[in-house]
Amino acid sequence: MPQEAAPEQASPSRRSKITPERVQELYAATLDLLRESGYESLTMESVASRTRCGKSTLYRQWGSKAELVLAALHNNRGMRLGHIDTGSLAGDLLAAAAEISSSSGRDTALMHALSHAVMQSPELLCALRESLVVPEIAAIDAMVARGVERGEIAADHPAAPYVPAQLMGVLRARPLLGEAYADDDFLVRFAREAVLPGLGLEAPAPES
Repeated sequence: MPQEAAPEQASPSRRSKITPERVQELYAATLDLLRESGYESLTMESVASRTRCGKSTLYRQWGSKAELVLAALHNNRGMRLGHIDTGSLAGDLLAAAAEISSSSGRDTALMHALSHAVMQSPELLCALRESLVVPEIAAIDAMVARGVERGEIAADHPAAPYVPAQLMGVLRARPLLGEAYADDDFLVRFAREAVLPGLGLEAPAPES
């Protein structure tokens, strides 16, 4: 797929007609349509129909489907795990598992919807990683680093570098293996029974 300019490079004249609130609605609809039908089936016409927006307005603002999707992905970037700090690495990882699972269906569906397109577009791949993967990995790495500082695990623990891959990777693998998304029960049990033992940690006792 030919490379296109990133959304932030669009000319100012393109970006002056839609309110910020309306832009958020358009981004949300774009991502919802991606989850429902995939990148190849997504069209500017379908976004316009879903949002009752003129197709010409979409083209004037973003220029192409690829630019709209890129902008929606960049806007979707979040830091859902950054607030977690329970005081222990085991507690942090269990809390992270619960938090990740709360949106696993939506995030996994989005990853699957873009899986073919990102292989042909470095821009889409980068935007997808920055939207759904990079912030979570950074937060999990920070949890592990705090655990090292507290002396809970050794700085050179061989399992430490693989914690993000375990928690994030199981989201993608679970639908393929079990025909279901990694819900709260599955992901928290996975963290308790697989991730924590690999680090030599014991899970805190469940609250009564």
